[in-house]
Amino acid sequence: MCLFCRIAGRELPTELLVDEPDVLAFRDINPKAPTHILVIPRKHISSLASAEAGDVELLGKLMLTAQRVAHDAGLRESGYRVVVNTGAGAGQSVFHIHLHVLGGRSLRWPPG
Repeated sequence: MCLFCRIAGRELPTELLVDEPDVLAFRDINPKAPTHILVIPRKHISSLASAEAGDVELLGKLMLTAQRVAHDAGLRESGYRVVVNTGAGAGQSVFHIHLHVLGGRSLRWPPG
């Protein structure tokens, strides 16, 4: 079972910022910004490349949850970035789709 499936199944202790039937959010254990929150679905989808047409509602919930946690973290005015890494070459290290919500400092562009 993947790391995020274990978190979703409450096999690993994690402070959840969002705990809903379809979506969870929690702080990244290796943050890349002062605010770094991960938003995941409970359903295992290995990456954005593996998402299917039937996942459209769930993907929308992920985005709206990212918005909510960013606003709850006080990032509405200063701004924030939402990132989805797809595949090892793009930096995906846990193969369970997840959104990174980053903020709390000025973020440069391009990000790579």
